[in-house]
Amino acid sequence: MDDITLEYVSSINDDVEIIQYDILGSQAHVVMLYHNGVLNLSDLKKILVALQTINDEKIELVTGAEDVHELIEGLVIDIAGAESGGRMHTARSRNDQVALDMRMKMRDDINAICRYLLDAAESMLSVAQVHQKTVMPLYTHLQQAQVGLFSHYLLANTDVLLRDFKRLYQTFERVNCSPLGSGAVGGTSISIDRHETANMLGFDGLVENSLDATSSRDFVSEYMAMQSILMTNLSRIAEDLVIWSTSEFNFVELADEFTSPSSVMPQKKNPDILEITRGKAARVIGDTAAVMAISKGLASGYGRDLQEIKSVVWRAARISVNALQLVRSVIITMKVNQKQMKKASVSGNLIALDIAEKLVMKGVAFRVAHQIVGSLVHTAHVAKKPIRRLGSDDILNAVEGTGVQPHMVSSIISVITVNSSIKDRKSFGSSGYAEQKRMIADRVDVIGQYREILTKRESKINASIKHLKEEINEIVNTSAGE
Repeated sequence: MDDITLEYVSSINDDVEIIQYDILGSQAHVVMLYHNGVLNLSDLKKILVALQTINDEKIELVTGAEDVHELIEGLVIDIAGAESGGRMHTARSRNDQVALDMRMKMRDDINAICRYLLDAAESMLSVAQVHQKTVMPLYTHLQQAQVGLFSHYLLANTDVLLRDFKRLYQTFERVNCSPLGSGAVGGTSISIDRHETANMLGFDGLVENSLDATSSRDFVSEYMAMQSILMTNLSRIAEDLVIWSTSEFNFVELADEFTSPSSVMPQKKNPDILEITRGKAARVIGDTAAVMAISKGLASGYGRDLQEIKSVVWRAARISVNALQLVRSVIITMKVNQKQMKKASVSGNLIALDIAEKLVMKGVAFRVAHQIVGSLVHTAHVAKKPIRRLGSDDILNAVEGTGVQPHMVSSIISVITVNSSIKDRKSFGSSGYAEQKRMIADRVDVIGQYREILTKRESKINASIKHLKEEINEIVNTSAGE
């Protein structure tokens, strides 16, 4: 190819992310070929030594290679010689190679993101433990709705992050299947053992059908969709904190290291980290659409279009990891203005629903209770005072024609406060004090369980690869003495 054509088709710069996986996959492949009598010991040793040499040295990517697979094979031939090095690619194709490398990289990225998700959820939980009595308004339509607790908000987002964990954890099952040995599209006539390479590389199984193994990218679409959901959730958290850090709300103050000043206005404290998180969420969503758009028009079998998927997949993982780390840091370092949250809760007549529910408990139909309390809220709003300060005439007007006794309403109003509202909230999963304590304890246990299963999964992969490397060292050392 001429230089312009090569630059256009080459993926070498994107492939830097999968060099280590390509080498590892090549090591497992040639060991399997040796076990099945396709390679002799002398050729195997030369290839393994060459691969280790490449792994230990920094590869110069500015070459005439189209991709990392061609580059590594060329380097192996340079080191081991054409007679031995030229045997490495036996019974495989760049098509199953790239699918293998992507799956190995993606499974490691999934495990890493899952760890950062648990870290972020744990941080949310630790802050929630401190704020189990921090009263704040809860919102619908960005309008004050009910009185709640800051811990309840943090618990809600803890659960969101734990669902993100579960989604990615389950996606791993469909990613961690080996395509190696499928060849270009239809398999090979050479005696190989695909199950052996899968086991050596820590896969849970195979993508059995060779056509499916080399040309399908639905596992990438699923992975990117999970990343998009994750980043959307982080973007929503970011938006809440951006709003709450404004002078108008003043619910939280972000730490200096996660904000920036204006270039001209010295009083500014801009929430840049959170704003960039919203922007990066849009990028991941766009990249997800790009992956699916690339895949949707392809016929069966490998198409070079799929090469364009790699870079966006690597980028999504970097964005998610960085965003999780930064949102976690923002949460644990921000200052919470409890007085301002409480003030907003008290001034907004957020006990209205509680008054209505107390009337229901005394036998009043809910719609009637809603009408009475609605009238009280309107009167309080016009008079610019809280419901608790309304007089007997105001209450009498509110109950007129409903058959409800004014003294019943008056007695309820006199005892309901913001704190009593939260104390009386008993429904499962509510923002009541008792439920906060229960949910926090439950999530602490859940995170511990998730860490345990994640560690087991990582250990399984690490043990397989460790065993492969031990076998490689044994083969190289044994053949060196012959």
